[in-house]
Amino acid sequence: MQTTRTIPANEPERLASLFELDLDYTALNDTFKDLSFLAAKITGMEISLISFIDSYTQWIVSRFGLEIYQTPIDDTVCQFTLGEEDHLEIEDLSKDERFFAKDFIGDPMNLKYYLGIPLKSSKGLNIGSLCVIDNKAHGKLSQEKIEQLKIIARQIIARINDANSIKSLQNRLRLQTDTYKKVAHDIRGPIAGIIGLADMIANDMDEYPKAELQKIVGMMGKSSQSVLDLADEILRSSLDQLHCAPEVFNLRIFKEKLDKLYQPQAFNKQINLDIEVNLAFESVSIKKDKLMQISGNLISNAIKFTPSGGNIKVMLDLFLETDNKTLILEVHDSGTGISQDAVDEILNGIAESSDGTIGEKGYGFGLPMVRKLLNELNGEMRIESKIGEGSSFHIRIPYI
Repeated sequence: MQTTRTIPANEPERLASLFELDLDYTALNDTFKDLSFLAAKITGMEISLISFIDSYTQWIVSRFGLEIYQTPIDDTVCQFTLGEEDHLEIEDLSKDERFFAKDFIGDPMNLKYYLGIPLKSSKGLNIGSLCVIDNKAHGKLSQEKIEQLKIIARQIIARINDANSIKSLQNRLRLQTDTYKKVAHDIRGPIAGIIGLADMIANDMDEYPKAELQKIVGMMGKSSQSVLDLADEILRSSLDQLHCAPEVFNLRIFKEKLDKLYQPQAFNKQINLDIEVNLAFESVSIKKDKLMQISGNLISNAIKFTPSGGNIKVMLDLFLETDNKTLILEVHDSGTGISQDAVDEILNGIAESSDGTIGEKGYGFGLPMVRKLLNELNGEMRIESKIGEGSSFHIRIPYI
């Protein structure tokens, strides 16, 4: 008998804690490759994986001994590590009824031994795993080596937190420099006017013959010029800081990351996934905040409810105004469709889960998390769907 993972009561909080990190699963291997190598070597195992796990997918962000980058959550051992406080050790996977139907216990992988350490967020919630695996059955790992793996697991989270602290400081710097720019621009106009007035008075000696007045005017001009010089200095400093701080992210990079992450999922289910971008705006810079989590949950949901041979189309576009950008994200699928009552439940945050077209387990957290993330970004979602014909999700996210 195959056992399904028990979903903890804090699963929404766990996912929120993961999404708050705003991780780019395609760009973390260099950050952790030394740690995945170290975990394998200190335990003598053939395989070591560092993963983060959302409601649909285990994302393997660093690996040693096995070239794997993602897998559906139902096909993993690490899904059960999420339910552990300390660690999960399985001495022989082939004798555990939870995995009797899994391909990885047979040829060609023949995996036997597994030990997983949960990766805990700063709030103490399990958001991923560090695991070591071998194709030979082992006795229990020594407590000393388990403690060493726990140290590595803590180091993984420490590196993530350090990177996010740096990102936060960069964001604060950008906010600060934006304030400097606004102040500088606000004072330039009035000060330039004072200088012009001073010049006008100083050049008309007949109308203003008094030496005292000329002295005052001269002082006014010098004082105003010094403030104007300060404004120019603030502007130059702001530009210098802005040139070195932000990470470049645009629609073309966004498309490439989505292709890399979700084409394998679509391919495994024989679904045609087409991601298109408005070429007129492909190089326009956009903010990255939570975009991967929102789009990823929508695409994974579409894959789940689209049958083999179906189609999913993702459209990325921008609506530009003078001082504002609005990101437009559309996901259209030829899947099973959603009833109007179910659409209303999704938009009201009370939707319940259902299984996918080939029995993929649904845990009911993907679309509610999209709604939560959109609320944080002041975005909006509109859903159009017909039973048996497919669904369309329309997302708009304003970016100043």
